[in-house]
Amino acid sequence: MTKTVSVADVALVGLGEVGGRFLDEMLRLKERGINVVCAAELSDTPGRRRAVAESIPLKTLDEIVAMGGSVDVVFDLTGSPSVRKMLREKMQATGNRHTIIAPETMARMLWAVVSEEHLGGGHHTDRGY
Repeated sequence: MTKTVSVADVALVGLGEVGGRFLDEMLRLKERGINVVCAAELSDTPGRRRAVAESIPLKTLDEIVAMGGSVDVVFDLTGSPSVRKMLREKMQATGNRHTIIAPETMARMLWAVVSEEHLGGGHHTDRGY
C-alpha cells in the first residue's frame, strides 16, 4: 500500500454554486494529496452541508487567517472583491508569506486541468485578483 503524499492543505472560502462543486472535486483529489482543511460559508448551501458531512471544519475568515502557514492555499470562491481584499489585508497583517490566496479564476483553471466536466458560470463577474 502506497502512502499518499501531501501536496497542499487548502481552505475554501465560499461554498455556493461554484464553491460547492469545487469542494466535490477537491474531495475527489484527496488521494492525490489535496487536503481540504477547512471552509468558510455563511449561508446554508448544499456545499456547506457537504463540508459538514465530510467533517471539514467551518471557520470564519479570521480563524482561517489565524491558521497561518498550516494552510497552503486559500481558494476565494466568493466572487467578492471585498472578500479578496479583506483576505489579503488580514494575511499581510499577520506576516503570513506562506499561504497563497487564489481567486476564483485560479480555481476555474485548476478545474479545467483536472476535470472533463464544465464548472458552470455561477453569478460571479469580477474575475480579477
